Amino acid sequence: MNKRNKLAATAEKIARRPIADGRNGISTELRPILAPFLNESDGKRFDWCSAFVYYCCIQAGINLPSRHPEPVRCSFAGAWGWVDWAKLPGNRFYFSARNVSFFPMRGDLVVFDNLLNQGVCDHIGVILSCGKFAFRTAEGNVDGISRVMRRDRDRKVRGFIRIPNEHFDQPRKKNLS
Repeated sequence: MNKRNKLAATAEKIARRPIADGRNGISTELRPILAPFLNESDGKRFDWCSAFVYYCCIQAGINLPSRHPEPVRCSFAGAWGWVDWAKLPGNRFYFSARNVSFFPMRGDLVVFDNLLNQGVCDHIGVILSCGKFAFRTAEGNVDGISRVMRRDRDRKVRGFIRIPNEHFDQPRKKNLS
């Protein structure tokens, strides 16, 4: 199985459980997903779509620190953290939705604007399949649970992240928090 297919398969399996956030506290199944980021929340609830994607990446063998070594807006617990990381000069694997030469594929990440919280860069998921007008995604924190969704390829798509092969199956980097 190729590496991005492994990420997509892992994300789909996890999203189909489904995992719920417990609304009145963190559910047992959500704890391992949020664990790397709980110190950032100060005990408060936070949107966990980005933490879900991070967990799927780790489970699929993509080795990422929970905190970035370079200065970015936030950790992988926020969609902006993913975008900033992918745009770093040493990375450059973020692709704007307006880039007509980029074709998203299974295992890429998709970042949305104004999808759930009515704000820029407010949601992220893993692409499971992609068509001309829509894609299927595995997502966390859609109405408080993980889900497989059908999303239109419309103006709400901010861009895509294609994690390069060299990030798969590396020795785990230390948490730099």
